[in-house]
Amino acid sequence: MKFTDGYWQMRPGVTPHYPAQVYEVQVGPDALTVYAPTRRLSGRGDTLNLPLLTVRLSSPMPNVVRVQLWHHKGSRPPRPQFELKPQPAPLIEIHDDEQAATLTSGRLTARVLKAGDWRLEFRDGDRILTSSGWRAMAMLDTPEGRFMREQLALAVGECVYGLGERFTPFVKNGQTIDLWNEDGGTSSEQAYKNIPFYLTNRGYGVFVNHLERAFRTVNRVRRQVRIRTEGAARPWQVLLRSIAAVRSVTGGSAEPDPLGTHLTPARGATEIIVEC
Repeated sequence: MKFTDGYWQMRPGVTPHYPAQVYEVQVGPDALTVYAPTRRLSGRGDTLNLPLLTVRLSSPMPNVVRVQLWHHKGSRPPRPQFELKPQPAPLIEIHDDEQAATLTSGRLTARVLKAGDWRLEFRDGDRILTSSGWRAMAMLDTPEGRFMREQLALAVGECVYGLGERFTPFVKNGQTIDLWNEDGGTSSEQAYKNIPFYLTNRGYGVFVNHLERAFRTVNRVRRQVRIRTEGAARPWQVLLRSIAAVRSVTGGSAEPDPLGTHLTPARGATEIIVEC
């Protein structure tokens, strides 16, 4: 699903809604919730007929930050779902001041700036791993339905790997990947074993816990990973020291079947575009 017409215009019928500012921050014992209107508010009248996006930050285990984004949360959960293994609650630190709100789990910190344009950063100590800046996160209304989008920045020289079984180049930069299990044969853009997880050579990974159709693009021009999913809600996680974290959350590999290879029925999807 493509939303843009060229570099800066939207296709006919596509209406984007971007988080414009941090309007309110709610600090809980185990989570940080940010309410972001899609237009800057200068008075009470600005709150009428205006979408509100909710971003919830939490941590299921050390060095992992879970990001949940939604507009309309109340819906029947899709089936099937990834079977995630529960982990002991990690020690987290949550701070909220005039400049920013932060949630820290182990060495990984998610930081939402409260002044200026919308910006969500992920840091390993003082080093920025990736970020979601102005007009990166979005909800989009289209003739085909509602979609959620996130665009995570890539550094110069940063390479993206993973996303399951693929028959395309090993480094995913410059590719558009449709994460939807299909029996399309080898040596094509389709795959039998899609895994919504990628990692980079900067020491972190992203796991998208989403089972509706999704797409990812690794873009070479804007240096970003663009994630698009169907629906009005999407959870995803940024993982530091990612391989061990993913194995702890999702479990290890099953023992290979001695009778041979079996194909998995086509269930669940996401689109990813890697631009760098």
